[in-house]
Amino acid sequence: MIDPTLPFQFPFMQNAFLIAVIVSVPTALLSCFLVLKGWALMGDAVSHAVLPGVVLAYIFGFPLLLGAFGAGMVTALATGFLSDNSRVKQDTVMGVVFSGMFGLGIVLYTSITSDVHLDHILFGNMLGVGPEDLRTALWIAVPVTAALLLKWKDLMLHAFDPTQARASGLAVGVLHYGLLTILSLTIVATMSATGLILAVGLLIAPGAIAFLLVRSFGRMMVVAVAVCMGAMLAGVYASFYLDSAPAPTIVLILSAIFVAAFLRRLRLNAQAATRIAASEG
Repeated sequence: MIDPTLPFQFPFMQNAFLIAVIVSVPTALLSCFLVLKGWALMGDAVSHAVLPGVVLAYIFGFPLLLGAFGAGMVTALATGFLSDNSRVKQDTVMGVVFSGMFGLGIVLYTSITSDVHLDHILFGNMLGVGPEDLRTALWIAVPVTAALLLKWKDLMLHAFDPTQARASGLAVGVLHYGLLTILSLTIVATMSATGLILAVGLLIAPGAIAFLLVRSFGRMMVVAVAVCMGAMLAGVYASFYLDSAPAPTIVLILSAIFVAAFLRRLRLNAQAATRIAASEG
């Protein structure tokens, strides 16, 4: 008979559960704003583009997380500058910038001899998370979560209607670049757990799922956090018995929840259309 408490008895699994709880809150909250603002590709761009920063930090002996944050901010600022000063649309600029940065990172990585495995950078290593990774994630997650919760109404107005936000006296520029800074920090916090590629799943799926399930933004944030944390804990737990990597398992669970939420929304829309047709008839 399988002991359901077995995964909790190993220190490496305990650390995996802890990192899941820590990173699930800021990623879920941030995903709500990214989905609302239409910045899903921005999360993808920044998560891919931090690779050259990681490699350069390794070459010069700097903390890898510092290099990742610097590269993320360069990507975000470059994308904003290019889209504001050219005829090219922002999504096109993001595609060019992040693919170029990712390609640069791969070239730099292959040109050095490193004991840092590229798989761990790209896909994460939740089962190898140590106390230092937990502390770093916590130090980033707490201020990021606090900033999002304290400024969520201003950020929501900025996402819905930047013109109205500016007319209301809000510092639109500060909100814009503050959100980009938070995005870069959040990716840095999740890098050791989910890696650069799979981090985008945590930055999009929870908000998209909550958007399909609820109508108010306050409830959307609550649902997103619950879904993200539940999926991460379930993914880590299931990966122990499936002998799979936790991060891809988590993303698969989030994808399944999204499909279920989408089908539920289709059913509700069909029922509403039926009621309207019946009342008109």
